Amino acid sequence: MRVLGLDPGSRRTGYGVVEREGNALRGLAHGALTPPAGAALPKRLAFIADGVARLIQDFSPDEVVVEEAFHHEFARSTLVLGHVRGALLVTAAQRDLPIAEYAPRSIKLAVTGNGAASKPQVASMVARLLGFASAPQADAADALAAAICHLQRARWSVPERMTPARRRLDALLATRVAR
Repeated sequence: MRVLGLDPGSRRTGYGVVEREGNALRGLAHGALTPPAGAALPKRLAFIADGVARLIQDFSPDEVVVEEAFHHEFARSTLVLGHVRGALLVTAAQRDLPIAEYAPRSIKLAVTGNGAASKPQVASMVARLLGFASAPQADAADALAAAICHLQRARWSVPERMTPARRRLDALLATRVAR
């Protein structure tokens, strides 16, 4: 399974493409989409959406993960972040890709074991998990962490990876719901 992780930002949107084969994770690409400095918000949104469309075309991800918005103390910052997230979601949805969203705290918890981990801690753990020689830049590290979080969660929700007892329980619950 191949996942494109996105860390939304109007000045820098981080991206990371991670692939899972069996138990192995492999980082295929990472970086940041950085619109021209001083560009108006609509131009920045178009730049970011076009960049994500190219990433989808180049890497053919099976799913896209977008970090959820956090509440910023400045309403304008939260609103702008919402616009960026909207552009990311529409770009993925137009290509019929499944989209998952996780809160920053959930992503940090999945990658580091600490929901309040610092950005350097996340970057360091991402580098370890993907076998990178050095930690990626913060926006890319957050995007890679989102992809890793999703792949870890998807791994445990695949029916063939469930224990026989879990499959029986799910089947029992499904019949009770159907009644």
